[in-house]
Amino acid sequence: MISTSTQPGLKSGAAWLASATQETVDAFLGGLDDNALLALPWIFEFWALPHQLPPAGHWKSWVIMGGRGAGKTRAGSEWVRALVEGSTPQAPGKASRLALIGETFDQVRDVMIFGESGIMACSPPDRRPEWEASRRRLVWPNGATATAYSAHEPEALRGPQFDGAWVDELAKWKKAEDTWDMLQFALRLGEHPQQVVTTTPKNVGVLKTILNNPSTVVTHAPTEANRAYLASSFLEEVQARYAGTRLGRQELDGVLLDDLEGALWTTSLLEGARVDKAPELDRIVVALDPSVTGNAGSDECGIVVAGAVTRGPVQDWRVYVLEDCTAHGRPTDWARAAIRAMEKWRAERLVAEVNQGGDLIESVIRQVDPLVPFKPLRAGRGKTARAEPVAALYEQGRVKHVRHGHLGPLEDQMCQMTLRGYEGRGSPDRVDALVWAVTELIIEPSQHYRRPQVRSL
Repeated sequence: MISTSTQPGLKSGAAWLASATQETVDAFLGGLDDNALLALPWIFEFWALPHQLPPAGHWKSWVIMGGRGAGKTRAGSEWVRALVEGSTPQAPGKASRLALIGETFDQVRDVMIFGESGIMACSPPDRRPEWEASRRRLVWPNGATATAYSAHEPEALRGPQFDGAWVDELAKWKKAEDTWDMLQFALRLGEHPQQVVTTTPKNVGVLKTILNNPSTVVTHAPTEANRAYLASSFLEEVQARYAGTRLGRQELDGVLLDDLEGALWTTSLLEGARVDKAPELDRIVVALDPSVTGNAGSDECGIVVAGAVTRGPVQDWRVYVLEDCTAHGRPTDWARAAIRAMEKWRAERLVAEVNQGGDLIESVIRQVDPLVPFKPLRAGRGKTARAEPVAALYEQGRVKHVRHGHLGPLEDQMCQMTLRGYEGRGSPDRVDALVWAVTELIIEPSQHYRRPQVRSL
């Protein structure tokens, strides 16, 4: 798999026009004859963002993976146009028999064909295909056809054959693997049949299989990349609600989030733990998983702020993860970041693992604030063993994540912590800090609370 990405902002002929002076724009448009001026709106290469243009090379599958509103449908429609249209309306194109596959037939018709970014809207008047509703297909002036199929009926692809296919939102199909397999057998016309997949990524096996195929190329872009063509109110709303969350990384950033086998936390579990704000808290702590070294190759220092409601019976105690303040740098840098978090949240205690660094950890912290309430912690068990009781509390609904706490990177690490150990890169510094925070807030106090009193005789 070859992957490319697009950063937010216009990077096209449209960007050049938008940033040029009025004199330059007038000169450019004035230099075009009438035919060129009429054709300009239909020249997609001029308007497209980089992730919307086919990558070079001899690929079989092109996966356009992006956030909501990133321009995936427009890219699919324009690729179909480029494939079927010739140099004139009657001239043949590179392909003549295509399949259009969506989750349902209605979605193919309403989004891929007649949608605002669908094939009909993107086609110039002299090359616009006709819709034959009874046969569920488009027919171009040059005789090329594109037939609509539903992913609910994979067997419908047994028999037809194609030299191209556009597959939309494959990651949410209920029969994705069966439909994809049937399409591969049908994609057998021409010298080099190709297929395009436009989808918001989800952790499904068929998508991961396609991405791992060496004949697959990928372009990627977040929702923000297409902001010039989206309502500002839409962007403000979804960013306010989902920015920094794991769901936001999937739906807005277009990142494929992989839930590993045996993971202690999953995406769905974390999304179920999301709350807009925390209630009045009885205790707040800042937990630190320090990195002893401070060079470029050292791990980050996990810093997590969490609070707890400890009123009522022990089984009603709840933890609210408030913010991830993880820092990278020299020991004095992460010490200052931890103290800033203490002051911001008015935390009552700073707790830190001191297995590595010992008294040095407290010494560094007290260089920044000599009076900080500090509690050293020593790990007597491995990371997974310490994390399992915390994961159990999530399953019981007793730990919540507050939106706008910049918890996305923490949640990514959490979903890579498995029964076999941590399977991500580097060290799970953020998870370690989280585990210490939850342990300090309710696990250790609840064990003490339940400990039977021994009466002397």
